[in-house]
Amino acid sequence: MTPSEMSFANLLVTDKDGLRTIAVNRPKVLNALNSETIGELGRAFAAAQGDASVRAVILTGAGEKSFIAGADINELAKQTPIGGVETSRVGQKLSILVEHLGKPVCAAINGYAFGGGLELALACHMRTAAETAKMGLPEVGLGIIPGYGGTQRLPRLVGKGVALELILSGGRIDAKEAHRIGLVNRVYPADSLLSGTEELLREIMAKSPIAVKLALESVNSGLEMPLSEGLNLEANLFGLLPTTQDMKEGMTAFLEKRPPKFTGN
Repeated sequence: MTPSEMSFANLLVTDKDGLRTIAVNRPKVLNALNSETIGELGRAFAAAQGDASVRAVILTGAGEKSFIAGADINELAKQTPIGGVETSRVGQKLSILVEHLGKPVCAAINGYAFGGGLELALACHMRTAAETAKMGLPEVGLGIIPGYGGTQRLPRLVGKGVALELILSGGRIDAKEAHRIGLVNRVYPADSLLSGTEELLREIMAKSPIAVKLALESVNSGLEMPLSEGLNLEANLFGLLPTTQDMKEGMTAFLEKRPPKFTGN
């Protein structure tokens, strides 16, 4: 499904040569996530997953000030215990969809990334940030905890001690510190963030789509397994590739000293 075939109240979706950009577009509230926006993000990512012409996705925020400044506090303040569980599950469902999209997804953090916004960025396979970006999980200061996967993904990414410091203090860090602790992959000047992120993804898009998909699966699923099971998964996925035209093309191109022309078959 192309962007022209989709209609969103709170998102801007654009395509450029196989690279889809999904931007949360609620700048008046710093691109905060309300239930409608979360639903639209679910539809947008599902469409990207099912569109063979889409090879990679950038998630970002509209405007220069904010990536996603968290969940909508007006909605959170009205939660009941049962409603709170459901709210968390809905956010987690979206993050799982992003994490297991089968195509590389990079969060281009162009400004504030707090709470649910940072949690959604954590579900992306990579994160880039503008030098001006600020990040944090402030939930404990509101009497709640991260609920979209932050307590699980952040420790896996930066380690337990660093993650607990961020979660329990509710503090903010800048892009430089985020890069130092491994929270973001690359930092760019604000005006170069999207072009730099695009360059990173196009480097990946030049590789075999099947190999990229299986590598994502091996890493994502393997991290949840004991090492012995993860190694077995890796071997089994490795064994699928000799049946593909992409492997034949990749090997032939290497031997012939030419760039490969992958088709995803």
